[in-house]
Parts: sequence; C-alpha cells; structure tokens
Amino acid sequence: MTRLLGKNVLITGASSGIGEAIAIRFAQEGANVAINYNSGADRAEAVRAKVTQENKQGKSLTVKANVADEQQVKGMFATVLKQFGTLDILINNSGIQKPAASDELDMADFDRVLGVNLRGSFLCAREAIRHFLSRKAKGVIVNNSSVHEIIPKPKYAPYSMSKGGLENMTRTLALEYADRNIRVNSVGPGAIVTPINMAWINDPKAKAEVESHIPMGRAGTAEEIAGVFAFLASDDASYITGQTLFACGGLTLYPEFRVAWSSGE
Repeated sequence: MTRLLGKNVLITGASSGIGEAIAIRFAQEGANVAINYNSGADRAEAVRAKVTQENKQGKSLTVKANVADEQQVKGMFATVLKQFGTLDILINNSGIQKPAASDELDMADFDRVLGVNLRGSFLCAREAIRHFLSRKAKGVIVNNSSVHEIIPKPKYAPYSMSKGGLENMTRTLALEYADRNIRVNSVGPGAIVTPINMAWINDPKAKAEVESHIPMGRAGTAEEIAGVFAFLASDDASYITGQTLFACGGLTLYPEFRVAWSSGE
C-alpha cells in the first residue's frame, strides 16, 4: 500500500522498537522518513538503511536530538525542514520508563520520565503545529501513548502519569486546531514484543504471566502497532481526531471480568 506516498514524516525515538517498525512501515507506504534518535547513531543508521530498502525512491535522514530539550527540538525541526522542505506528519514515539516504588522514587528520575514522555511530546507537537499553521496546510500528529493512560501501573507512577497527560494533550490539541485541518490522535499499545520488554519476553514464566492477562492470549508485535500508526496518519482516518486507538489485545476490556465473579450469575 502507498497511502502515505510523498508525505514527509518525522518519527521520534525511531532507532529501535515500535519507532523502528513505524519508520519501516511508513517507508513501505511511500513516505519520506526522518529518524530521530538520542543515542546509538549506528542503530539509527541501520534503521535508515532498512527504510531506504523499503522505499528506494524516497528520502530519509537521521537526526539526533533529546526531545526533552527545547533547543535541540527546534534544531531537529530545522534540520528536517531543510532536508524535506515541509513536514506533513509528526509521530511522537519517544518514551522511557523508570520502575521504582513511589515512596522510593528519586525526583530526578521522575523529571526525566515526564521530560521525555510528556514535555518532549508537547515540544515536538508545538513545533509541528507552528509549521503546519505557517503553511496553511493540513497536518497530522500521532502520539505513542499506552494502555497505562487509563490503567494504573504501580511502581511506574511517572510513566503512567505521563501517558495520562499525553491523552489529555492529544484531546486538547485536537480540539484547539481541528478547524485548521490539523488532526491529533494517539495509539495506546498494550504488551508488545520490543527491546524494552525483553526481561519478561525472554523469561517463559514471566511471559506466561503477562499473556494470562491479555484476552487475545499473546503479546503484540511492533509491526502490528506500526500498522495502526499508518492508518491514523493516512487519509483513511481523515475524520478521526482527538482519539486514542488502543491496540492491546483486549487489555483495556477489564480482562479479570472474563469470569462474572461480581454479578452472581
């Protein structure tokens, strides 16, 4: 499919995991792809090589930036716009987590998680919106959220809080700019096979425990999530804004209620 033919897209945190899968899928859909990374230049270049393989006629570049840093974000957008000329789609994918009991949480770690996941997403969205408005052209922003924007996650309070904030940011920006042809949506992945989750993926007992809570009975793949991003970024979703599309195998369906233990029936 080539639903994004000729579109220029910037994907943050695209050197691995879901971000990498999005970059490859968007190249397959015909887009020109800018791959943001904060560390691991070699890995980012490897992703770029895959992108080029999937869309030999397209353009691609890698651009280093810490999305939590305002000046680096502005520099990243300047680099992408210099190379591509315009930007049509922003994918806010960068995200980190730092597990700790809330009573033991170091505030430096709290600030770092919120800085990347929420502040960084807003900084990038703001720059993208400024560009869209300057062109008087339609634009699309898709944020990578999580089921934990609505499901609490003990020992991951900053992560859950950042995703809850991202949900409100998505809705607020969507409402604020809907009349100017700017769509803003989010994807809410569940348990996905990515490098950040290898601790339980490689442990059969832990993997079975995780998957026991998923109604579909399995973890998802990064490629499945990338397909959802491609849909929301495309004109197939032209009448959708301000929404989170959960791609979670049913995790948001209150899976413990598969057995009607509370109703007496």
